[in-house]
Amino acid sequence: MISTLWFRFRRGIERLFTGQSLQGRLALLTATSVAVAVFFVGTTAFFITRWSLLDQLDRELLSSARAASTLIAADPSNDVTALTGPGITDVLLAIVSASGETEPPSIDGKTIEGGAPEIAVARMQTGSSARSVDVGAAAEYRMVSVPLTLLDSNDKPTRHAVMFGRPLTGLTSTLNSLWLVMLVSGLVGILATTLTALWAAQAALAPVRRLSTAVSNVTRTNQLNPIRIYGRDDLGELTMSFNSMLKSLQSSREQQRQFIADAGHELRTPLTSMRTNTELLVADDKSGMLPEGARSEILEDVSAQLGEFSALVGDLVALTRDDHLQRKLEPLDLSEVVSSALARAKRRGPGITFDVQLDHTQCLGDSQNLERAITNLLDNAVKFSPPDGTVRVTLEDGLITIVDEGPGIAEDDLEHIFDRFYRSDRARNTPGTGLGLSIVAHTATAHGGTVRAGNQPESGARFTFRVPPINPEPSADE
Repeated sequence: MISTLWFRFRRGIERLFTGQSLQGRLALLTATSVAVAVFFVGTTAFFITRWSLLDQLDRELLSSARAASTLIAADPSNDVTALTGPGITDVLLAIVSASGETEPPSIDGKTIEGGAPEIAVARMQTGSSARSVDVGAAAEYRMVSVPLTLLDSNDKPTRHAVMFGRPLTGLTSTLNSLWLVMLVSGLVGILATTLTALWAAQAALAPVRRLSTAVSNVTRTNQLNPIRIYGRDDLGELTMSFNSMLKSLQSSREQQRQFIADAGHELRTPLTSMRTNTELLVADDKSGMLPEGARSEILEDVSAQLGEFSALVGDLVALTRDDHLQRKLEPLDLSEVVSSALARAKRRGPGITFDVQLDHTQCLGDSQNLERAITNLLDNAVKFSPPDGTVRVTLEDGLITIVDEGPGIAEDDLEHIFDRFYRSDRARNTPGTGLGLSIVAHTATAHGGTVRAGNQPESGARFTFRVPPINPEPSADE
């Protein structure tokens, strides 16, 4: 039962807070916190004040009761009403015996009855007592008692207690006024704090609303415009991060558009040629218009265009796939990968001499992707080398260096040579898709390595491809 009630209470509190806006929740949380603090502080202050006032009244009453006890013990016929002082009225004074008899039992219609505390003081003849007593007529008195010893008719001491009391009307009025002041001031404080919290939350959440509006505009208009930064606080840093994300998205979108445009342009060329040749073959089947031998030349051209088209599609797939993000890199000997790539390159350049120096470098990588990238670099060297040229290949501590004897790379081309579909003026008439070096850069990045292009003095182009070795050793600067 208790657990069910607690669960319902907690769900109600959660709905109360989660059903509001962030600004409303902050204001509600602030108001609740202030209300709880005001309640505990006010309650504590009220009871401490009540205890202090009662303690002060008890000390005054005990002083008067002891004085009355002294006068009564000296002469029971003394008029003790003078002890209350001038101008002070409505004071009760009675004597309680050890057996519980009270004399007088009532004063001005106010009933006076000795209770257990007064009887204990009378019997023990030590200490004192203080309590609030309802004496009738909707009157509450604060009564104290002190020991009193009297002599009976046989001059034997008898034990009594003097009860002395004063009404609590003034103290109750003071406490009621205090409670009212605390209640009003607490409510005013809670209201003022809530309004202040609403204003502060509105001012503090203004950047959040601007950021939310900007995000909504991006979603609605698909425009990746940066958001204005209003400060260098946490929200300002969040806005800067969001602007960086928008910039990256814009760059990625532009790269995607450029890639699609370039891919469409490159794919259109072999497709147009194959379409033209196919239309000629179809027309020749109907009219026999082609001269002898032309049909074979067209078929050879179609076959070459199909090979170029297949190579282009393969390079596009290799460049755009993210297999390197899922495939686990394995330890391998980089010299074996280079040797496999050299075997393929030698078949494509039978007249080229390869000067090879390889060490056994252990690294983490994907042998298939690494072999493809190194093969592209070697094919590039074979393509631009003279038929009887020499290509020097070295592997040292994860650094592969390939130097050919071709014309080299123009300075204007060095900055763009690894861009997708980029082809220099010297490479316009050579076979290829323009994606080989982009695949090399893509593979190097996927393996945490680097690739650089330059020119070798008194020789041709120089490419360096580095893969971090498992046990790196100090090596010469590239």
